[in-house]
Amino acid sequence: MSAPATPRPAPSPGAVRTSPLARPVRSVRSALMDWRLRFALLSVVWGFSFLLIKVGTQGYAPFHVALGRVFFGALALLAVLLVRREPLPRGRRTWAHLTVAALLLNTLPFSLFSYAELTIPSSLAGICNATSPLWGMALSLVALSEDRPTRRRVAGLGLGFLGVLTVLGAWQGFSGIDAKGTAFALLASLCYPIGWIYVRRTLASVPGSPVALTGAQLLVSTLQLLLVSALFTAAPTSLPLWPTLAVIALGALGTGMALQMQYGLVAEIGPTTAQMVTYFIPVIATTAGVLLLGEQLHWNTPVGAAVVLAGAALTQTRRR
Repeated sequence: MSAPATPRPAPSPGAVRTSPLARPVRSVRSALMDWRLRFALLSVVWGFSFLLIKVGTQGYAPFHVALGRVFFGALALLAVLLVRREPLPRGRRTWAHLTVAALLLNTLPFSLFSYAELTIPSSLAGICNATSPLWGMALSLVALSEDRPTRRRVAGLGLGFLGVLTVLGAWQGFSGIDAKGTAFALLASLCYPIGWIYVRRTLASVPGSPVALTGAQLLVSTLQLLLVSALFTAAPTSLPLWPTLAVIALGALGTGMALQMQYGLVAEIGPTTAQMVTYFIPVIATTAGVLLLGEQLHWNTPVGAAVVLAGAALTQTRRR
């Protein structure tokens, strides 16, 4: 959910003591450095999420990795709400919409990415995640009447999917790529724009902060994955150290803290600039997978990823 614009925080006490001429310059510089650092940290956290999923699946079933992710993410956001003394949203209708949103934005994509990384590299999963703006562009042309097609955006859509074919090595018959795992990752990426369109139509006018709505959404997703895990997966018999730490970090940092940080960036620098983090995630995911997990990298992977990101950037441009 896109965070609504919120008032900027009051200047720190130290800023009040500066001279009238020096204060604006220092305030602007510190604000720019602040959001840039948080932007970089958010890119790293989300880029490393795919590595953490891979490590988590080495000790736990995919449904358990997804369950741990939403559970620890919910705990992180509920702690924020507790400190702020903000209530969870109310109303049966709101919670009914949150149930659908949780399925589309958390339960399904988190599970699909976990299953995908059983058979594909974390770097490929991160690149597949970068196709979300492309899917969103294609869907918005049909589902959202205000998003009219332009030549540039249609060209970006075609360029992006050409990049996907390059990543998958279409000219050599997709050899060396696990079709099932890749399909799961692409399907997970498709879930996000479907979920955002649903949220935009049903929850955009619901009162309450985005943190409260997302915390409630993660709670619902936790219940959904508890049920699914109980029905289809046996309970884990041990708690291996590194997979356990990976799942905790994936939830608390990659879901809870990262979402909170994203809302702050949207409020401070606007959604357009904040969404640029999407284009850094596959770069960091690929780098982490190659350096830390020893995943192989062929020439078509970075080249195709660059084409995907270029196409995704074109689809996000709008007429002024």
